[in-house]
Amino acid sequence: MLRLTRDIYMEMVGHCLGGLPDEACGLLVGSYGGEEATHIFPTRNAAASALIYEIDPREMLGVDRAARALESDIIGVFHSHTHTDAYPSPTDVAQALDPGWHYVLVSLRDTHPVVRSYSIVEDVITEEPVDVPGLEREPGVAAPGAGRPERSS
Repeated sequence: MLRLTRDIYMEMVGHCLGGLPDEACGLLVGSYGGEEATHIFPTRNAAASALIYEIDPREMLGVDRAARALESDIIGVFHSHTHTDAYPSPTDVAQALDPGWHYVLVSLRDTHPVVRSYSIVEDVITEEPVDVPGLEREPGVAAPGAGRPERSS
């Protein structure tokens, strides 16, 4: 399971929407191997692409130093999929090098963003629940970890 505060969730989704038409990305910080992200560090997509994302190694080092200053660690990465489901692509799986991280995808394909998180260990993808206490939603809006938005009759 991955736990996000409402503020972190909203900042993550907002950063992804702000990155359009390209994929957006960033890092989540907390206790390594833990379930709760305590801080978010939006980063720029060094690839400047709607198909892939890349976090600049200097930016990654800066986030790692900031995490250590908080007595925390990088616990995951998030990025958006601009035209596809919130499911890891073969490129995402190939880039997933840390088995202790949460790999969070924000799909912007539909009317409302869809957020899902995965564990990726030795190319095995396992979805994990995303818990966002206090996140209210309106009818028809996708909840964290939900599939397509509900449709009203």
